Amino acid sequence: MDARGRVFARLSEDAQTFPEISLAPIDTAGLSSRDAGLAGAIHHEVGRRWVTLRYLCEHNLSRPFNKLDEPVRAAVLGGAAQLVLLDRVPAHAAIDTSVEWVKGHNPKAAALVNAVLRGISRLVGERIDAWDDRLDAIPLSDGSARELKETVLPEDALDRVGVATGVPTSLLQRWGARVGTEAAHALALHTLCDPPLVLNTAFADGAGEIPGLEAHELDGYSVFTGQRRGLGELLSSRSDLWVQDAGSGQAMGIARDLTPGLIVDLCAGKGTKTRQLAAMFPEAYILATDVDPGRFAALTRTFAGSERVRCVGIETLGREAFGRADLVVLDVPCSNTGVLPRRGEAKYRVSKTQQDRLMGVQRQIMADSIPMLAPGGRMLYSTCSLEPEENEAMVLHLGQQGFTAQAEVRTEPAGLPGEPGRVYRDGGFAALFGRGG
Repeated sequence: MDARGRVFARLSEDAQTFPEISLAPIDTAGLSSRDAGLAGAIHHEVGRRWVTLRYLCEHNLSRPFNKLDEPVRAAVLGGAAQLVLLDRVPAHAAIDTSVEWVKGHNPKAAALVNAVLRGISRLVGERIDAWDDRLDAIPLSDGSARELKETVLPEDALDRVGVATGVPTSLLQRWGARVGTEAAHALALHTLCDPPLVLNTAFADGAGEIPGLEAHELDGYSVFTGQRRGLGELLSSRSDLWVQDAGSGQAMGIARDLTPGLIVDLCAGKGTKTRQLAAMFPEAYILATDVDPGRFAALTRTFAGSERVRCVGIETLGREAFGRADLVVLDVPCSNTGVLPRRGEAKYRVSKTQQDRLMGVQRQIMADSIPMLAPGGRMLYSTCSLEPEENEAMVLHLGQQGFTAQAEVRTEPAGLPGEPGRVYRDGGFAALFGRGG
C-alpha cells in the first residue's frame, strides 16, 4: 500500500473512533523517506486540524459530514489537508489519489469525493504573510496563512477562531471564561505551533559552548538547532542534558529547596522528570514506576544500571515505599490542554464527562500515594493541563485531606506560529503539599 493509501486507511479508523484518535505512528515500513514523510505530514495535519478541514468539507457538501461513511470522511479529510495545509502537493494528485482510494471502499462515493475536493481546490488561494482573523484565510503553523478565494469562515468571532485554528468552540469558551477572549484566541493559535526541540541544560557543564544549542528565554534550557541526526549523538555522549520542554521543567522546580532522601515518582512516564529529579537531588534515591506497560518498559531501559534510580512495578511499590517517602511526585494523567501542539487530538475530548473521569483518577492517585509519605514528607502534584478542575480544584481537595499547598506554579503556554523556538513553552500546573498548616 502506498503512502496515501496507508494514511486514508488510518484516517478511516480515526473517523470510526473520533474524538478518540490513536497516537500510534503510521506504519511506514517499505516506504521511501519522502513517502514516509508525506504520510506522517498528512496524518499529523488532519489530526490537529480536524475541525478546520471538516468545516471546509461541509461547505462543499449537501449533507452532514458525520452522515458520510468512514472511508469517505477519510478520503475528503486527507485530500483537503493536502490541498489547504501542505505545499508542493499538486492539486490533481491530492484529488485523484483520494478518489481512487475511495473507489476500493465505496465506489458510489467517488463522485462525491471528487466534487468536494474540487470545490476545496477552487477555494484555495496563495500563502499570505500572516493571519489577522480574516473571513477568508486559514492560519498555518509557520506564522503565515492560506488565503481563501471566498469569505467562507463564520462571522461570529468565537466560531471563526475555532474553525480557523481547529479548536472546538466549547474549549475556546472554557478558556475565555478563565483568561479572557484575547488570551483564549492566542491559546488557540498556540496549538498550531510546531514545538522546538528543547533540552534541559541546567545541570550540564559548559552548556553554552555546545554546538547547535541556542539559549531559551527560561534559564537552564536551550533550543537544539542542529541537524536531527546530531541530536542522538549529543544525547548519547552526555548524561547531564536531556530533551525536556522548559514549561514542563518548571513543575519540579518548586521542590528545589527540599533535601529528600527517598523520592517516589509514581507517574514517571518514560523518565524525563525522573532524570530531572535525579539531577536536582544528587543525594536522593528514587523509586520510579508507571502503570502503562509500554512506558514502564521504556523507563526501565532508561535507568538500567543506575545506582540511584530503581524502577519498581506498581503492584509492589506501595509496600516498598510505605511510610518512607520524603517526596512523592505525582505527574498525573490529565486532559493535556497545556500541550496541545504535541497532543492535538486531545482538544476534541475535553468535556464535563472527561473532566469528571479525570478528577476521579487524580483523586485516587493522591489517595494511593498518601500512605507512602514519611513523617514530614511532601507531595508534588503536577499536570500538563490548563483546566482549573484538574489544578486549583485539586489543591482544595487535598486541603480537605489535611494537606496545605506550600507552593504553586501555573505555567501558561507561550509561543505563536512563526515565533522563534526560544520563546516557546508548554503549559501546566504544579503544587507542593505538606501535612497541616
